[in-house]
Amino acid sequence: MTDSLFVPFQYEYMLKAIWVSALIGGVCGLLSCFVTLKGWSLMGDALSHAVVPGVALAALLGMPFAIGAFFAGLLAAAGMGFLKARTQLREDAVIGVVFTTFFAAGLLMISLRPSGVSLRTIVFGNILGISDPDVKQVAAISAMTLGVLALKWKDLVLFCFDPNQARALGLNTTALHFTLLTLLAATAVASLQTVGACLVVATLVTPGATAYLLSDRFGRMLWIAGGIGVGTGCVGAYASYFLNGSTGGCIVVLQTLLFLAALVFGPKHGMIASRAQRRLAVPEAV
Repeated sequence: MTDSLFVPFQYEYMLKAIWVSALIGGVCGLLSCFVTLKGWSLMGDALSHAVVPGVALAALLGMPFAIGAFFAGLLAAAGMGFLKARTQLREDAVIGVVFTTFFAAGLLMISLRPSGVSLRTIVFGNILGISDPDVKQVAAISAMTLGVLALKWKDLVLFCFDPNQARALGLNTTALHFTLLTLLAATAVASLQTVGACLVVATLVTPGATAYLLSDRFGRMLWIAGGIGVGTGCVGAYASYFLNGSTGGCIVVLQTLLFLAALVFGPKHGMIASRAQRRLAVPEAV
């Protein structure tokens, strides 16, 4: 019985799936803290769907998927910014219009050339069949994202927390805005291989939301979210072998379970702790 638990480690494709899932999980976990602080959950959802036409076009042109997806994400982000600046629409409406349009365009392109790219691979991911060139692309995107976060995390935190104060201190908030959008787009591209377009938003939101319930300090929040991303990436990919199920689904379900545990048992923001604090705040009747 014990020996059977080590069977996944005997296969190269499983080892590759586990460490790549852990890498992407950690990067998404770190980035999710900024998404949570900024309130950009819908933006993550939009970019994860907006990259679909880029993947389809890249397949038609014989280019690497990552290139097409990345530029499609940037184009979608620019489109959202343009509509928000030129119209009176609320941000959620702008995001909804852009990402549904891009997603529909991608589905149309795939339906016109169904042999060019697998819709299932885009929507649900295919980490178990990831190729070596794709692994290199994921590693390069992850390294770039981690490098930018390491250099600019303090500026990004201030921008996410209070853009007006960041502007008053002389920071280029426009550049920071597009930096964060670029990182989101790049990470969404990398995450397509592991969890697919449908579940990218979960990996870009859930770890940060969980860490937010467990800590009031952003530095600690980054460590918690990154650890959740790495841990669920490893365990989810490992468990998917025995369950014979979707690797991305396993990863996201694990993250959701951790979120629910933090929601109930969190030391300060959990439901139990919040209820106890409310009881202490109400003076006893004389």
